Amino acid sequence: MRELLRPARLAPGARVAVVAPSGPVPEERLEAGLDVLRGWDLDPVTAPHVLSRHDRFDYLAGTDADRAADFQAAWCDPAVDAVLCARGGYGAQRMVDLLDWDALRAAGPKVLVGFSDVTALHEAFATRLGLVTLHGPMAAGVDFIKNARAQEHLRATLFAPETVRTIASGGTALVPGRARGVTLGGCVSLLAADLGTPHARPGARGGLLMIEDVGEEAYRLDRILTQLLRAGWLDGVEGIALGSWHDCGPYEKLRPVLADRLGGLGIPVAEEFGFGHGEGALTIPFGVAAELDADAGTLTLSEPALR
Repeated sequence: MRELLRPARLAPGARVAVVAPSGPVPEERLEAGLDVLRGWDLDPVTAPHVLSRHDRFDYLAGTDADRAADFQAAWCDPAVDAVLCARGGYGAQRMVDLLDWDALRAAGPKVLVGFSDVTALHEAFATRLGLVTLHGPMAAGVDFIKNARAQEHLRATLFAPETVRTIASGGTALVPGRARGVTLGGCVSLLAADLGTPHARPGARGGLLMIEDVGEEAYRLDRILTQLLRAGWLDGVEGIALGSWHDCGPYEKLRPVLADRLGGLGIPVAEEFGFGHGEGALTIPFGVAAELDADAGTLTLSEPALR
């Protein structure tokens, strides 16, 4: 697995566009998030349909065409330096095929930030644009608005990425050891759902896989991981880091499933790595060469996430 192209870091005064590619966005949380961004001396602008609601499906922030058009316009605006997703939920898969990838590529590398359902965009940006993206807190997310750790780690990644080349989770090893590879991952249910689609990579070979999820019971995580194993998608993966499993049931019930499905790969597996849907989530760059030390609970990037 090859390293991807790193976008430029942000500087004070940079314009960032906030879009809603998936679920509907609460206005009060969006305004709170915009205030945080302004406090960082950024210039946030919102997409036209960021507060829209689909007229039939209340789990979507407007129509697929409108969400795709907002994302396309934000990315292709030469005045915009970064595109931040307002929230996840569901819907990115429905709009990702409506994007003009030639136009996105021509607009040049920019910063993309999001997690959860945005996993579909992380994968598409890796396969279609070969671009490093950031799996991190979203502009209208509760964690971003209220948690200083989540805010500061994202801020450091955006403005001074050399200061967070080593990401220390404080977690432990499910399977001990060290591994080197290129980071990838996201919400594991989305990775499984992406299999067979136009934007799915053939597998995680040569990668350091960073996975987490929300609201998936133990048997469903078993099914998801088993699907990835049976599909050969995990063949040749170098190491795995496990993030948060919010609303997935007691961790003591999940841990045996994770050990059973992943322990046989013969690679280091770090657990409780502190990214994803949990409180105070760390920002993880995807597409960067790194070393995972499962025993120390660290991910050390070979170079800063942004240039």
